[in-house]
Amino acid sequence: MVAGHDVVRASARVRAHVGLMVDEPGFYPEMSVEEYLLFVAQLYRIRTRDARVRLSDLLERFGLTTQRRTRLSALSKGMRQKVALLRAIIHTPPVLLLDEPTSALDPLSAQAVHQYIVERRSAGDAIVISTHNLPEAEVLADRVAIIAAGRLRRLGTPADLCRAPDGRETFILTVAGGCAGTVSTLLRDAPDLYDVTLAGESGRQRVTYRTGTPDRSNAALTAALAARGIAVLTLAHQPRPLQAVYLQTIAEAACPPPA
Repeated sequence: MVAGHDVVRASARVRAHVGLMVDEPGFYPEMSVEEYLLFVAQLYRIRTRDARVRLSDLLERFGLTTQRRTRLSALSKGMRQKVALLRAIIHTPPVLLLDEPTSALDPLSAQAVHQYIVERRSAGDAIVISTHNLPEAEVLADRVAIIAAGRLRRLGTPADLCRAPDGRETFILTVAGGCAGTVSTLLRDAPDLYDVTLAGESGRQRVTYRTGTPDRSNAALTAALAARGIAVLTLAHQPRPLQAVYLQTIAEAACPPPA
């Protein structure tokens, strides 16, 4: 079932409710941007008057107004990618399938695409994005699926996937001044700290550590530092990036454990 319609018994209704953006969109190169998108709107049985209003809004939003009468064959790769997106959303479908939607876009255009995706997600649309842009996936996705060697290997929220397997999270603490020896002693006495490193930089001490009990450990460490008159400047959680999870997944797929 897609958007409430059976894919076998009501395939035409399914297509009407899905927007598809692919890497090689297969345009009619002799048509202008406006001609082509109005043609697509006709295929979705959108009234011409409504289609023109909708198209003008989309062209303005995605920075294509000045190219509306340009032939598709004369567009840059980034411009063609934006036209492919507009073709997918001209009928405001509740389901979007997007293949690398920002791969050829400049940062400003990519931001516009991200904002549109966020808006449609908030409106309740279902959006599936295929991408190797892992920071993009972390920002946009409610759930991430990692596929390697043709199999689904991991599936979950970005937070769940990035959680360390041993349950220990990484934190970075910066303190002002303070003797390195004193800070080292306090780190040894603080509960449940692992993989601790200490580095001095410009009159500051930078501490990196992992802990499975951040509420208890962070509170105990900062209280001990304050008691010694050592000011805590910053304390930040350093989550494991999705890229690390992806690389681990690829490595595991390439070298599976023995049966």
